[in-house]
Amino acid sequence: MSSDPVAIAQSLLRCPSVTPAEGGALSYLEAILKAAGFTTHRMTFSQPGTPDVENFYARIGTGSPHLMFAGHTDVVPPGNEASWTHPPFAGEIADGVLYGRGAVDMKGGIAACIAATLDYLAAHGGTPKGSISFLITGDEESVAINGTPKLLDWAKKHGETFDHCILGEPSNRESLGDTIKIGRRGSQNGTLIVHGKQGHVAYPERADNPVTGLVALIAALKGEPLDRGSKLFGPSNLEFVSVDVGNKTVNLIPAEARARFNIRFNDLHNQESLKALMEQRAIAASGGKIRFSFEWEPSNADVFVVEPGPFTELVATAVAEVTGRRPELSTTGGTSDARFIKNYCPVVEFGLVGHTMHAIDERVPVADLVALTAIYRKILDRYFG
Repeated sequence: MSSDPVAIAQSLLRCPSVTPAEGGALSYLEAILKAAGFTTHRMTFSQPGTPDVENFYARIGTGSPHLMFAGHTDVVPPGNEASWTHPPFAGEIADGVLYGRGAVDMKGGIAACIAATLDYLAAHGGTPKGSISFLITGDEESVAINGTPKLLDWAKKHGETFDHCILGEPSNRESLGDTIKIGRRGSQNGTLIVHGKQGHVAYPERADNPVTGLVALIAALKGEPLDRGSKLFGPSNLEFVSVDVGNKTVNLIPAEARARFNIRFNDLHNQESLKALMEQRAIAASGGKIRFSFEWEPSNADVFVVEPGPFTELVATAVAEVTGRRPELSTTGGTSDARFIKNYCPVVEFGLVGHTMHAIDERVPVADLVALTAIYRKILDRYFG
């Protein structure tokens, strides 16, 4: 099979695998890896209220160590396709740049790890000195219910164990080789609700305006930092994203006002401690005069970190050898499927540069695809060496 990452990436980009559609991407990967000697499995997971999602797992080798490459072939919608310089599902190359939805996030990363693995196997008689597996989902860009969490549970029930994982998410900020993600902040959504009393604006003494109380509590919750950061994480952050009263009448004081927010938190907190902290701050600011409550949304995004050690050093050294840059070990950014994988084995994230992910004209320089493949190839040599 071809170990050309550009050709593999183009084939993947031509699969319109917008979540939850498989779009042919998993079928393409299955054909490649079967031909290379992998044992492959396709499974669809379901849950009431969510769309069915197809997933894929492949492994070659039976011994240890066992290195897993993880990722997702699903992509976000392309938006207005007429705004794209090149069609989002054509996989076209122009001036040394590959265009397409998923080029960065993260079909390009999958193509690079597949190409590196095929090249490694070809150089070692078709079998690794241990095991290599691919755990690929079609549900990362959505609610992440019928994808990686259930795929990992399936693997465990079938006796699969992993020593380390590389997740090919676009980890780099400015240039290939500048960042390895060794952890992620947790994420918690909530709604602050202030309860008032409806009334006529001309008679405010007969009503209790919840908007006034909501403004005061928002200021209190945002007034002091949640923390000053920790050894491996920056400060936690709370952002209000909407304020709603559902009131279309200007002479009516509403009965209720709501504000939605998100907290990205570091390893000084967990979901329950954050909820308690928000409650304490709101109580103190209310002075017993503002009636409020919180609604908390379920979250499967806990904070985690992989402590730097031999595996992170192995990956960082491979990156430096190819790019000439010593990557920073970072915990910034949003959530990823690493939050599930960390329960099964140490995981680091290293992929392409993330500037254009989810954007019109998502794209990757061909040179970066080739360099990322070379990095993964060095990782395989060092890991099994």
